[in-house]
Amino acid sequence: MKKKKILFIFNPKAGKGLIKNKLCDIIDIFIKGGYEVMVHPTQAPRDGYEKTKELAGDMDLVVCSGGDGTLDEVVTGLMDSECKVPLGYIPAGSTNDFANSLEISKDMVRAAQDIIDGQLYSCDVGAFNKSTFVYIAAFGLFTDVSYETDQHLKNMLGHLAYLLEGSKRIFNVPSYWLKVNTNQEHIEGEYIYGMVTNARSVGGFKNLIGPGVELDDGLFEVTLIRKPRNPLELNEIITSLLMAEDNTALIDNFKTDWIQIESQEEIAWTLDGEYGGDHSFVRIDNKKHALELILNQKQPL
Repeated sequence: MKKKKILFIFNPKAGKGLIKNKLCDIIDIFIKGGYEVMVHPTQAPRDGYEKTKELAGDMDLVVCSGGDGTLDEVVTGLMDSECKVPLGYIPAGSTNDFANSLEISKDMVRAAQDIIDGQLYSCDVGAFNKSTFVYIAAFGLFTDVSYETDQHLKNMLGHLAYLLEGSKRIFNVPSYWLKVNTNQEHIEGEYIYGMVTNARSVGGFKNLIGPGVELDDGLFEVTLIRKPRNPLELNEIITSLLMAEDNTALIDNFKTDWIQIESQEEIAWTLDGEYGGDHSFVRIDNKKHALELILNQKQPL
C-alpha cells in the first residue's frame, strides 16, 4: 500500500527556535500516523511559499510550523498552486494570532498529534489585490512594528518587543483620507488605522475585534479608527478597544465579504504581520472555505 505524503515546512528561527528540540517527536508522530515525511526548514523569506507551490500537488497533507508570517507564505503557496491539499499548523512564533483564534495547542508535539487525529475544517482566506492573507490586512498605527522589529528582539521579549517598537512613535501618528466602499457601507473620512480581519485574536489580544467572529462565515470584520482631535478622543478610542465595546463614533465597525479602500496617497499595508506593499487602492475579497485545515475535533469553532 502506497504511503501518504506530508510536506513539513518549518521556520527554524520562529519564536525562540524551540522547534529544533521537538523535531524528532513531531516527525515520529507523522510517521506513526502512516505518512512519509518530507522535511524542509525555510532558508530565506518566501522560501516557504516557493517550496509549497512547487511540491504541494504531490502531497496528501502540508504541515507548516512557524509564526504568522510562515503560515502566510505556505497558505499563499497553496492558493497559488490551486491544489486542494489540507493544511496542518504547528504554531511556533511569538504572537500566533491565527492559532489563538482556532485554539490550536501551543504545545508543538500536541499540535502535531492533533493534526494526525483531527478533522477537516473549511476556513476563509483573504484576497488582497493580487496577494493572499490568512487573517489580517492592516494599515496605519503600529502596523509596521511586526516586520520592522528585529527577529532576535522578538524572540527575547515577545509582545514587549512590539510595544517597545510601537511606543517610540505614539506622538507622530500619520492619518489618511479614505473612501471606503462595500455592499452596504460608503464612508469617507480621516483615519489613523484600519484592519480587515478573519480572526478572534489580533496582536495577541483576544476579543479586540468584538464578539461573534467566525472564521468560516464568508465575512470579514472591519475596524477603522478615525483620527482623534484631542486627548479625550484618543482616550475614548483606547477605552473602546480595550473593553471590546462599540460605543464610540470614532471607530467604524462592520462585517462584509468585500471592501474597497481608496486613499489620496500610497499607504503601507501589512498582511499577516509582513509588509504587503504601498497602495492607494485596494480591493479585498473573502474567499469563503478556500482553505482546508486539519484541527482537533474537540475544539470549539
